[in-house]
Amino acid sequence: MSTQVPRLLAGLVDDAAVFPPGSASLPDAVTAHRRHRAAWYADLVGPLLLPATALPDLAGLLGPDERITVGVVADVPVGQLGAVLAGADPRVAVRQVEAPIAKRGEDPQPGLTGLLEFAGRLDGVTGYAEVPLTFGLMRALDTLAGARAGGLPVAVKFRTGGLAAELFPTPAELAAVICACRDRELPFKLTAGLHHAVRHLDPGTGFTHHGFGNVLAAVLAADAGAGVDTVAALLATTDPVRLAEPARAGRDRTRPLWVGYGSCSILEPLTDLIRLGLVNGGFEA
Repeated sequence: MSTQVPRLLAGLVDDAAVFPPGSASLPDAVTAHRRHRAAWYADLVGPLLLPATALPDLAGLLGPDERITVGVVADVPVGQLGAVLAGADPRVAVRQVEAPIAKRGEDPQPGLTGLLEFAGRLDGVTGYAEVPLTFGLMRALDTLAGARAGGLPVAVKFRTGGLAAELFPTPAELAAVICACRDRELPFKLTAGLHHAVRHLDPGTGFTHHGFGNVLAAVLAADAGAGVDTVAALLATTDPVRLAEPARAGRDRTRPLWVGYGSCSILEPLTDLIRLGLVNGGFEA
């Protein structure tokens, strides 16, 4: 573990360069990911996230002895993911598979059943069920927690932003989800909208975005037993000092509950972490 990136932040940011709004080409994303993995801040960076349909194209971009760790985001039905993974190049290590199991307002149970069946065939790969923060959420969390307790390599993923206001959960809604995962000992990932460390209004979209520093402080508080109101207050604050202090205090521990989040930029969150004093060392673009 680097002395410049604390254990608390290890693997916090998955490299989602090929996804919007970055939308990098696969060759450019692989080149940039290679550079991130060789940089002084490498411990901050999680796997390269790719759509399932892009996985076959990865082999031609790798050197003969190169190895790369990826996360696969399902853009094919769950029933087809097994064949996609089986066809992966031996130089590609798939760490996780993330699959949406329902649209907003739909019952997540049918899709969840399919993902759990698929997860039962996984070896060394975690299956993340992307569950909408609407109808059937708590039942889905119960199902996932029960499956995980039974030995299945599964966890949950939530969206914290998007192209419409209703895709941004309120601090109270997100706090309830964090506490629900805490109570079920269920790890979670996040995606979308977490562009900066501190909660902020994006002038380009007009939406108020959650801050990943807010989430980190909220997770630490939840892990210590805080209730939904306290966790929600941390998610809602725009005071960077209030967010940085608990992270500094917990810098040498493993991050609880929150596996990480996907970002189309690695350097933007890195810059925010440096400004907050949570990552040591100079910035190298």
